[in-house]
Amino acid sequence: MGVKICCIGAGYVGGPTMAVIALKCPDIIVHVVDISKPRIDAWNSDELPIYEPGLDEVVKACRGKNLFFSTDVERLVAESDIVFVSVNTPTKTSGLGAGKAADLTYWESAARMIADVSTSDKIVVEKSTVPVKTAEAIEKILTHNKKGINFEILSNPEFLAEGTAMEDLNQPDRVLIGGRETPGGQKAVAALKAVYAHWVPEENILTTNLWSAELSKLAANAFLAQRISSINAMSALCEATGADVSEVAYAVGKDSRIGPKFLNASVGFGGSCFQKDILNLVYICECNGLPEVANYWKQVVQINDYQKDRFVRRVVSSMFNTVSGKKVAVLGFAFKKDTGDTRETPAIDVCHGLLQDKALLNIYDPQVTEDQIKRDLSLNKFDWDHPHHLQPTNPTTLLNQVSVVKDAYEATKGAHGVCVITEWDEFKKLDYQKIYDGMQKPAFIFDGRNVLNGSELRKIGFIVYSIGKPLDPWVKDLPAAIVRMCLLWFPDRVGDTSFGVIGGSNLMCEYGITRPAIDEQIIVSIE
Repeated sequence: MGVKICCIGAGYVGGPTMAVIALKCPDIIVHVVDISKPRIDAWNSDELPIYEPGLDEVVKACRGKNLFFSTDVERLVAESDIVFVSVNTPTKTSGLGAGKAADLTYWESAARMIADVSTSDKIVVEKSTVPVKTAEAIEKILTHNKKGINFEILSNPEFLAEGTAMEDLNQPDRVLIGGRETPGGQKAVAALKAVYAHWVPEENILTTNLWSAELSKLAANAFLAQRISSINAMSALCEATGADVSEVAYAVGKDSRIGPKFLNASVGFGGSCFQKDILNLVYICECNGLPEVANYWKQVVQINDYQKDRFVRRVVSSMFNTVSGKKVAVLGFAFKKDTGDTRETPAIDVCHGLLQDKALLNIYDPQVTEDQIKRDLSLNKFDWDHPHHLQPTNPTTLLNQVSVVKDAYEATKGAHGVCVITEWDEFKKLDYQKIYDGMQKPAFIFDGRNVLNGSELRKIGFIVYSIGKPLDPWVKDLPAAIVRMCLLWFPDRVGDTSFGVIGGSNLMCEYGITRPAIDEQIIVSIE
């Protein structure tokens, strides 16, 4: 009888990974288990619970043959030889390490269950992103409950990019397997290596000790996020100096030591791993007495937050320093194209920023449902990484300002501005003359992904803001007009370093001057 594999967790990692293993290893029986019946029912239906190009075909080719989805967790874990654990590892929201450390509650629960139900030796594989030394903690749980059963712990981190996950699984840059440097540990490494060897060249299967494998995952995501924050930091300087961030990125990327990947300026990075893994890395550094290293990596996340905030401030300041009561179309909600994943998507913070300024949002995304969008906008920070049925929503009246629509033209009809948040290909092909004709004037487009042709949009009549590009005179001069008014009205604050565009607006509000008054003065000053 062939090897039996069971994966605990039917999410974005567990589902696609096990589907590809089943496809490439027809002699191996693969079970994916989860306590969520609705999620398992979806995996067994024609409408899979996640969208990933190519996934549907693979699942339907293998399902019912050597790939099975089930809620019978304990029985299938007990019967398996290799158990992959791909459960949520959210950021802690309270207690020691809140806001940075990983919450291993679900991992510990899975480990105790494996120990309780196992009647034969097992290889337990970390597939979730976990802190360094997690394997050691899990090993202690299994060892103290093993009842004469031998458990070997391996780290096999995933390096998938959503939108290209199936391609990444079929032709991985590398497969990393970390294990104990003991005879039993090396035997377990060889067993897992034999699974991947069905389709991955041997030179692409890397083996390390447990701790190197665990840290390599955090390091890889930190390095990738660092590149995005680096080019986003440059985008702010480009706007201030008149440089073009695309030209700067191209010139920098031609250096073979740097390369062109992950140098696209944007509204900010998202996804389930980057921020969470960096915050985890920060916490590990702090716990190991490395505050300088912790502060270095913390800045990557701070720049990402700054970029999202900067985008919102640019939208508000360009539209006469208020979006109150104005309809704003938000095109795209997923954190990147070709996925329906909204975890840590910059769209959430952008929408929150606009909603707090009382904007009316029309949101459209081709792959994200209305329920998901409204759930995301009502969740507290970090709660998204808990199982769906355990996610506490935060009732908010701000959702009364949100409409989720079925296409881009409906979203933009009657809008004052359009924010492109996700780089879906269909947004490049829209009839922008038709969109312009249906919008309020002046009509604004804020391209948070630099996917649109700004020159063509300006010919139509749009006022365009593209991240890191030379600013339209309107966008460039309007904030200056606000500041000039502030300095004229409050000469005692000249030289105040906190006195900026939004700072100026806040200052005027402090002095009892309402936004309508501000808007009226701005219009007069421009005319």
